[in-house]
Order: sequence, then structure tokens, then C-alpha cells
Amino acid sequence: MTTATHDGCQAATERRRARVQAAITAARHAGTPLTASAIARTARVDRTFLYRHRDLLDSLHITSARLAEPTMSGPAVTQASLQADLANATARSARLAARVHQLEKRLSRALGEEVWKASGLGAQSDVAELNSQVTRLEQRNVELTRVLEERDAELDAARAANRELTRALNQRG
Repeated sequence: MTTATHDGCQAATERRRARVQAAITAARHAGTPLTASAIARTARVDRTFLYRHRDLLDSLHITSARLAEPTMSGPAVTQASLQADLANATARSARLAARVHQLEKRLSRALGEEVWKASGLGAQSDVAELNSQVTRLEQRNVELTRVLEERDAELDAARAANRELTRALNQRG
């Protein structure tokens, strides 16, 4: 980046930061909700701007907590409770990340199988059916071989009988 471009980006960021600070101050005085969405909307910035600039987000949360303290009728928010909430959120995030990873693997496997089948290169989907068909065909082959051997034996016997009859006819005549 050129220096002028860099300086322009810095100036634009500082203007946005000033608008966010002004929106937080105005919301605090007006008693309007102090949420990231509301402040971002008022300051005409994207919510992600607040998340990229943690100091602004922290300022928003601190201001919101200070305003909430006197009017809270429930149990006070303590450092320990916030840490417990953070630990729970971190654990949930880890569980969800593991589940997403598991689902991605399943989806990848399923899509791979589908492409493999569609390409015609893969094994048939019903291997058990094909194995049983092979077994049936092997049994049929054994049966046909046995029938063929029986017919060969009958043919040999018929040929032998024919030779005997032919010899008997030739000797008489």
C-alpha cells in the first residue's frame, strides 16, 4: 500500500472508531440498548468492525455492565460466573467443532462413494447380491458339468452298443 492510501485507511478507521465511541456515549445517556448490533447500526459500521476492534467491544460491554448493575434485581455477575460461562461456551464450541468435523468426514465419504458409483469405476453397490449370484452360478456350473459327464457316459455307451451291433451285422452278412 502506498503511504497516502494507508493514511486514508487509518483516517477512515479513526472516524469509525469515533462514531462508535459517540454512539456508546449517546446510548448510555439516552438509556437505549447497549448491544453490538444497536451500536453498530447507530454508528453506521458493520458489527464485525466492533469484533475486529476488541477495545471498542470491551468498552461497550463495560458500559453495559455498569448501567445494568444498579437496576439488577437478580444475582450479581461476578468474575467467577463470567469465567464459568466462558468455560462452558469454550467446551460447547469444542464439542460443536468436533461434531462439524465428524459430519464433514461423513459427507466427504458419502459424496466420494456417490462419485465413485456414478463414474462406473467403483464396485457395484450390492456386493452381497453379486456374491450370492456368483455362488449360484458356480453351483449351476457344477450341475451342468455333472449332467454333461452323464451324457458323455451315455453317449459312450450308445457308441459302444452301436459298434457291437455294427460288428454283429457285419459278421452275419
